[in-house]
Amino acid sequence: MHHLTDLATQVGHALQQRGWKLATCESITGGGISQAITDIAGSSEWFDCGLVTYSNASKTRFLDVPKTLLAQHGAVSEAVAAAMVRGALAHTDAQISLSTTGIAGPGGAVPGKPVGTVCFGWAHGSIVHTERLVFTGDREAVRAQTAEHALQGLLTFMERL
Repeated sequence: MHHLTDLATQVGHALQQRGWKLATCESITGGGISQAITDIAGSSEWFDCGLVTYSNASKTRFLDVPKTLLAQHGAVSEAVAAAMVRGALAHTDAQISLSTTGIAGPGGAVPGKPVGTVCFGWAHGSIVHTERLVFTGDREAVRAQTAEHALQGLLTFMERL
């Protein structure tokens, strides 16, 4: 977990340099990314909010993820990860957002989406980037790798803006 705190600290510095606030919308990580961020004293200067939208209904209600998108692609998809980050920006005071949606296991796998499948989204304004990865390990390991990649991916995304 020490590495996650270091990554969150780096994210905080990068956000402060830009004068931005972050919103997270987490499904698979269940608020773990937000916890790592809020473990850092002073994070309220650069962290707006964290939304845990675990169910499809909450993704639709709080992030405006279309029900048709969920039906067509499933919650674990890059399309939904993109819709989540767009919704987070629309409903918060943040300038940048990240999303995580995936299958931590041990159950939940479907054809083409094994346990460990995770989709990520990062957004700033109209710029959205998504990724789909498959992690190995048990539920805890998949969630830890997801949180780490989400923050590292955010740093990379900000560098490319």
